Amino acid sequence: MSRARVRVALSGTVTALLAVALAGCAGWGGTTAGSGGANSIDVLMVNNPQMIDLQRLTEENFTRQTGIAVNFTVLPENDVRDKISQEFSSQAGQYDVASLSNFEIPIYATSKWIAPLDGYVAADTVFDQADILPSMAKSLTADDGRLYGQPFYGESSFLMYRKDVLDAQGITMPAKPTWQQVADIAARVDGVQPGMAGICLRGQPGWGQIFAPLTTVVNTFGGTWFDADWNARVDAPEFRAATQFYVDLVRAHGETGAPQAGFTECLNNLIQGNVAMWYDATSAAGSLEAAGSPVKGKMGYVAAPVLKTASSGWLYAWAWSIQQASEKKDNAWKFISWASSRQYEELVGAELGWSRVPAGKRASTYANPDYLKEASAFAAPTEQAISSADPRNPGVQPRPAIGIQFVDIPEFTDLGTQVSQYVSSAIAGRMSVDEALERGQRLAEDVAERYRSREEG
Repeated sequence: MSRARVRVALSGTVTALLAVALAGCAGWGGTTAGSGGANSIDVLMVNNPQMIDLQRLTEENFTRQTGIAVNFTVLPENDVRDKISQEFSSQAGQYDVASLSNFEIPIYATSKWIAPLDGYVAADTVFDQADILPSMAKSLTADDGRLYGQPFYGESSFLMYRKDVLDAQGITMPAKPTWQQVADIAARVDGVQPGMAGICLRGQPGWGQIFAPLTTVVNTFGGTWFDADWNARVDAPEFRAATQFYVDLVRAHGETGAPQAGFTECLNNLIQGNVAMWYDATSAAGSLEAAGSPVKGKMGYVAAPVLKTASSGWLYAWAWSIQQASEKKDNAWKFISWASSRQYEELVGAELGWSRVPAGKRASTYANPDYLKEASAFAAPTEQAISSADPRNPGVQPRPAIGIQFVDIPEFTDLGTQVSQYVSSAIAGRMSVDEALERGQRLAEDVAERYRSREEG
């Protein structure tokens, strides 16, 4: 079955559904779009720290070099996703460039809201597309085979653990552990230090919270949200086995308050010595190894645990795309090619320090001695995790849509969030895993039926 058939007639529902977003960050103001002249562009972007660094460096570097003024509108994640969805679906052309993730870009490309970048890449002799990690480029490529985004920074997932705690128990962590090995180690180190649990796993509801790690577990256990023919598989044996394993592990050896624990809570638990291990985003390592971190130098990093697949790490990127309605596409590309360049990474390293480089997208980053000096503990495992991620083939069976920790359809934000509430309730002991997934199956069947109807129509 052609994957191009997946995204049919979506424009009527994309706008509303993409407004459902991940948990947001603290607010940040921005400039007003459309305030510049012909030699300016308007950029709408999320207020993550790496983006704020970019905003501060642009005028003295990019604008001074090119003469192109950049007007930024910078918003928290929830707000920026909503605003980008409204702006790009209307094709008003108020913004030329926006920060999009690899979740939105294939959907926006199918709806013809963003412009293909292949022509610009081919003509640009400096950007060096071959240096972009192939998994990142693949995740920003639509079903038509064209590239619609350039990554600003990216991440995968891996297992982080306290080397000193395992060493004291005579435990050697495998370089490529299985989930059963991880569960066994979690049991052995649980409580070996006062107040220390064996492992932290997200339990907080949200398609981008608990289901980011849990969907990778489902994949490697042989499960999937939907099969290639759009049959819902949420209550299938493999999905059930993965979810039961995850719930049992976090209930038996996981962190206190697991049903409310997301990325931030697990990060704090590991830094504060409340857990011995954590499976989550590779981007967390920078905080664990930062100056002043109590666990700096004590951490080990290995591949995401597996069962039936060779790898299981997820893939996520904040990337740049150009609005199709923009009348300043050439200048927009000049900004993107600078912001995602090797030269920009070197600028950040020199001006702000190598720990603040927006990494995870270029092979050259992981050969740079200055970066490796700062990130030696986790650079190689991070690169390996990103490089081994395959967003078009993350499990043991064909899928109807791209995605590792998500299904790249607009409906997944609502579906994943609703099902996550049931699974989080199972972690809290308020319902069984079977009941949670039976409810989830009914919701997934509704989504599947819509896609089967569109294909049949």
